[in-house]
Amino acid sequence: MHPRAEEFAETAADRYGIAIDVHEFDEGTKTAADAAEVVGCEVAQIASGLVFAADDEPIIVVTSGANRVDEAHLADEIGAEEVAMADPDLVRDATGYGIGGVPPFCHDSEIRSYIDETLLDHDEVWAAAGTPQTVFPVDPERLADLADATPVPVTD
Repeated sequence: MHPRAEEFAETAADRYGIAIDVHEFDEGTKTAADAAEVVGCEVAQIASGLVFAADDEPIIVVTSGANRVDEAHLADEIGAEEVAMADPDLVRDATGYGIGGVPPFCHDSEIRSYIDETLLDHDEVWAAAGTPQTVFPVDPERLADLADATPVPVTD
């Protein structure tokens, strides 16, 4: 297992007492479509951890791979003046992970978290496990609980 994914799994075990079932794919899971194809699920079941700057504060939105986050709509939903995609440095500083591998929890710092409410329609979703080649299955309600994520509509 990739050392970064192993570190994520160990952190999840230490912080939350849970075992993460990491699946690693050499071909990568960088996009939601890539992940869905290698995992064998619908794109809507891919839980992508996206970092944004909301009024210059980093937030994470765990969104369905089938949805594109409408930043203006998200800003309205969370009471921010402005929401924009975070640059790679902010993503790494806020979470400890690089773009494409950001897990929904176990970040290096406290970060306000939201979850795309459409993910909650599934019995199981797949989220990044610390690298663009690793994912893990999780019940979306459990994911929201572990991430302390508030459900929000991410599209208008």
